[in-house]
Amino acid sequence: MSKTNTFKVSGEELLKKIREIIHEGNVNRIIIKNEEGRTYLEIPVTIGMIGAFIMPVFAAIGALAALAANFTIEVVRKE
Repeated sequence: MSKTNTFKVSGEELLKKIREIIHEGNVNRIIIKNEEGRTYLEIPVTIGMIGAFIMPVFAAIGALAALAANFTIEVVRKE
C-alpha cells in the first residue's frame, strides 16, 4: 500500500523541496509535473541512490526549474 502527497512549488523552490523530501526518507518515487499536469521527471528513490546518482538528478532538477514558473511534486511513500 502506498500514500501520495502533493506539493505545489515555484521554480525557485523546486530543488530545495526535492532535497527536503529525500532527506525525510521513506520515499519510493518523486514525480515532478508542470502546471498543466505533464510529467517532466519521475525519480525512483532508493537507499542506494543517495550516492553518486543523486548529483546528476539534482542538476536535472535545477535545469527544470528554469523551464517553468510553477510545479507540482507528487511524493509516493510506502505506508
